[in-house]
Amino acid sequence: MMLFERVKELAENKKISLLSLNEKAGLGKNAIYKWKTQNPSIENLQKVADVLGVSIDYLLGKTDNPSTSAKPKEVDIEDESVLMTFDGKPIPEEDMEIIKRLLRGK
Repeated sequence: MMLFERVKELAENKKISLLSLNEKAGLGKNAIYKWKTQNPSIENLQKVADVLGVSIDYLLGKTDNPSTSAKPKEVDIEDESVLMTFDGKPIPEEDMEIIKRLLRGK
């Protein structure tokens, strides 16, 4: 899917016209329509992404995750139901105890 089509689809899903999206993003009247044939500036792309609540990478089709946050998942190290791994292998319990002590500063 091309950039313009993705933006148009997202706007439709949010019940926002492209004209309204242009206004909310502070762009010229037909700026987004020009994206059919011209590449937008990063600044304008970010403005539209902000209004739509997605990442630039999502608009560009580089990811299927619309999230604007690359924040890692937080896990309680004391939670026994969470399997901690390193290089795809479970961390042995004795190593986990060492890691916990290091994190606690003891």
